Amino acid sequence: MTTETATDLFEAHRPVLLGVAYRMLGRVADAEDVVQEAWLRWSGSSRAEVREPRGYLVRITTRLAIDRLRQIKARGETYVGPWLPEPYVTDFGDTVPDTTERAVLADSVSLAVLVVLESLSPLERAVFVLREAFGFPYADIAAMLDRGEPAVRQLAGRARKHVEERRPRYDVDPAQRRDLTERFLAAAADGDLEGLMALLAPDIRLVGDSGGKSRAPLRVLRSADKVGRFLTGAARKGLPGLTTRFLEVNGGPAVLILSGGEPDSVLQLDVADGRVQSVYVIRNPDKLRSLALA
Repeated sequence: MTTETATDLFEAHRPVLLGVAYRMLGRVADAEDVVQEAWLRWSGSSRAEVREPRGYLVRITTRLAIDRLRQIKARGETYVGPWLPEPYVTDFGDTVPDTTERAVLADSVSLAVLVVLESLSPLERAVFVLREAFGFPYADIAAMLDRGEPAVRQLAGRARKHVEERRPRYDVDPAQRRDLTERFLAAAADGDLEGLMALLAPDIRLVGDSGGKSRAPLRVLRSADKVGRFLTGAARKGLPGLTTRFLEVNGGPAVLILSGGEPDSVLQLDVADGRVQSVYVIRNPDKLRSLALA
């Protein structure tokens, strides 16, 4: 295999590898580092006996991601306030033609699911990602992780049960989410508390991630009254040179809020039964750097 062919093969699989690494880590920079390390191992290895490059590269990437996740957990760093994953701009384009498969990929990278995945062990998370998001057979996952297939099935069952019990309920229809997001923004910007409250589920929650580096609630806000009043109050204070732009983030529509042309925050809604169930606001500047050129 020539160097050029090896490079072309790796680049063809890069989106899948980045997708695996990001779902494992919830951090764009760490995922990119893992994929770069996978490239170094791929380019420096003997590839003559590699029969199935995709599986081989996913195996390398998954193992590197597990190691990175264990290092992160071992550091035991304390995060100020609620934690949300780093926003990940998703555009499945023409690579996922099947509507069902697209919905599965979007769900597996959603903020709500990634928050739940943080509570899994690294091995459980790897099995869940490889099986639920990318559909790898149990036998292939077992080979990737050097585990027996029965053990992998047990890990998968435990992880799936954990995620299903804890993930918030929401609809993945992007058109409905976009429409409700636009009405939500208009009501908040106008200070229309009554109009905003009509869009909010009674048990809505607002999760703000600032990492202690910008202004955001340090606890999850719960109830329509608390969330509505917080949002209209924040809108009244405003931002200098405020502009907004829609992006597809983590598999669904989101709003990039800019102040003076620089990313200030990302807002995304979970929607079910025509009401906003969850509001996610990411204001940690470290998590917004990758969106500067998005």
